[in-house]
Amino acid sequence: MKKSQARWRANVRCAKSIWGPIKPIALDALKQITKVLLISVADGDVQLLNNVWYVTHAGLLRIAKRRRCSGIDTIIEEHLSDPNSNRWVFKATVFTSSNCKGFTGYGDADPSNVSSIVHGAEMRVAETRAVNRALRKAYGIGICSVEELGAS
Repeated sequence: MKKSQARWRANVRCAKSIWGPIKPIALDALKQITKVLLISVADGDVQLLNNVWYVTHAGLLRIAKRRRCSGIDTIIEEHLSDPNSNRWVFKATVFTSSNCKGFTGYGDADPSNVSSIVHGAEMRVAETRAVNRALRKAYGIGICSVEELGAS
């Protein structure tokens, strides 16, 4: 049995143990992202919400490490941020190699678009969202990250 087939079977077993029965369309998607991204459900690389797969921040960082990411730079966009209202905007740039000009992503967060669980941590959420977007661009990851979802 090929490694990718074994990885996919392990992901299906783990996913069903976590989320119960999974629709065939979601299993097909899991097969594709397992093959392309070499993700692991057991390691928490992806989450299933409403039968849609989302990559996690930890999963994106593992993908970047496997692909030998050269670095990630983040900076706060002060002219777009408003500390008084806990509105933050970050710019992240991912460098896939030492001679790469970088892939940029922006992330924003304020109390209206984050879960009540993380109110007060909007700055960290904005930075994570920016990094996730930049990583997804840099490595051609076509599924949204769970941290980019809004409060609902």
